Amino acid sequence: MNRHLILAMRRPQLDITVVPGHLDYLDGLRTQDRLLVLLAGPFGHQPAGACLQHAADLAQATAVAHDNPAGWQLPVQEWRAK
Repeated sequence: MNRHLILAMRRPQLDITVVPGHLDYLDGLRTQDRLLVLLAGPFGHQPAGACLQHAADLAQATAVAHDNPAGWQLPVQEWRAK
């Protein structure tokens, strides 16, 4: 399993009604065997957040990120941090 970082930066046209579904989706991912969400949450200084996850590869991590019911196309990067 590799670590992947997903960044979410809010845009001015964000429909805030999708946020509860997004949060429920993240909570659901934490309980699934196919993915381990290590950390997820907002940044304190701006309207944005990140998710650090384990996934088999970048394709799986990207698919999970883009399955988010909020409909966001979020950038996903493999992260080799130590």
